[in-house]
Amino acid sequence: MAEMSDYCTNLVLNHTLGTSDIGAHVGQMYLALHTGDPTDVTSAALSNEVDVARQAISFASASGTSGLVASTDAQSFTSMPGVTVTYIGIWNHLSAGELMYHTIVTASKAVDAGDTVTVAIGAVTVTLA
Repeated sequence: MAEMSDYCTNLVLNHTLGTSDIGAHVGQMYLALHTGDPTDVTSAALSNEVDVARQAISFASASGTSGLVASTDAQSFTSMPGVTVTYIGIWNHLSAGELMYHTIVTASKAVDAGDTVTVAIGAVTVTLA
């Protein structure tokens, strides 16, 4: 995953430089599907989020020198509307909250109404380097 939202960037900088504690800002993360670039601003991201429930996503702990973490569970988006998914986003709340990370998908996915989209274990990665 390539891009941090403005919100997440400020959160990480403030925490790692000792100016604030992450505290309640971070907990369970949720994967969302998007039909366009969510950009770094939460309000813009909401305008192109697919109308289907976000799915909980978890990650392994970072270690070593790669700066990469991968998802440790699969997500299934059921009862999809007819859309083409072009981006994904990681959010800090099931239905509201803040966009944390976002990126374009490797290959866009045209979905028919009623289909299920499944994201495999390890398919979502986040890299900070």
